[in-house]
Order: sequence, then structure tokens, then C-alpha cells
Amino acid sequence: MCKEISERYEIEFIEIGYESDHVHFLIQSVPSLSLSQIVRTVKSITDRELFRLYPEIKQILGEEIYG
Repeated sequence: MCKEISERYEIEFIEIGYESDHVHFLIQSVPSLSLSQIVRTVKSITDRELFRLYPEIKQILGEEIYG
């Protein structure tokens, strides 16, 4: 996913780290993209793809959020 984002949006992933429930990205991009644009782009694409590949995530998140 990150490679495709890099090629399409001129966003370079310098480092990727993770913990049990989230990830950390160190990203470099062109000056014309704002931080909010970068975050929105990465989050929407990765969310959409993860939900497509693992539909059970929505159910798990719903249970955690809505109890």
C-alpha cells in the first residue's frame, strides 16, 4: 500500500513502525502538500484497503467504540 501511495502522491515513507494497535510513519513529501492533505490521503487509502482485506476489523472496532 505504501509503495502505491508513494508512486501516486509523491509521498516517501522514510520509516514505518508499529505497535499492537497502530502504526507510525516518518514521511517526506513535496512542499505543495500540506500535512493535513498527507495524513488524510494516507489514512483514507490504508483504511479503505485494510477494511477491504479484513472486513472483520469494522466489527471489532464497532464493539470497542460502541461497547
